[in-house]
Amino acid sequence: MTFTVYGAVRSRTFRVLWMLEELDVTYLHIPMQPQSDEVRALTPSGKIPVLDVDGTYLSDSSAILTYLADSHGRFTCPAGSLDRARQDAFTFRILDEIEAPLWCAARHSFVLPEEARVPEIKPACRADYAVAIARLFDEVEGPFLMGEEMTVPDFILGHCGGWARSANFPDPPQAFADYLDRLRDRPAFQIALG
Repeated sequence: MTFTVYGAVRSRTFRVLWMLEELDVTYLHIPMQPQSDEVRALTPSGKIPVLDVDGTYLSDSSAILTYLADSHGRFTCPAGSLDRARQDAFTFRILDEIEAPLWCAARHSFVLPEEARVPEIKPACRADYAVAIARLFDEVEGPFLMGEEMTVPDFILGHCGGWARSANFPDPPQAFADYLDRLRDRPAFQIALG
């Protein structure tokens, strides 16, 4: 099986590169910007990342992470188990409550055409993010979201933490800062950053 990842490192593509490094599998990374002609040739949405698996193109970083974890039997709980339902609940919660405010702020900072941007929305995005992080870390008991082992939602949340820092979102509570430090200290994280 051969893997080719298309997309810029400083995007959701990082999540995929990081997991591939954690899995210690060989892959090719081809940097591409979203909405470029090259990306649109791979997926009509023009979104990155795109993962080519032996000629089949997968898009959406969360779907790619789930596929990689399931197909390698790592960083995931068995499908159909209660632990998998808890894992999926973390994934969906992070996407809905933590990534969504980051993406909304980004859209109104540089993604949308200037005339469509509403800068006044960004403080609300920062506030929503801060509340969601605080509530999440009131529940986390282990070094990772599911306990002692990393799972798919850790890759997403770890990426969101860096995204929030670069977007000048509120400083994280200490528990989240410590969690992010544990993730950033992982060799695969550092390699994926380039």
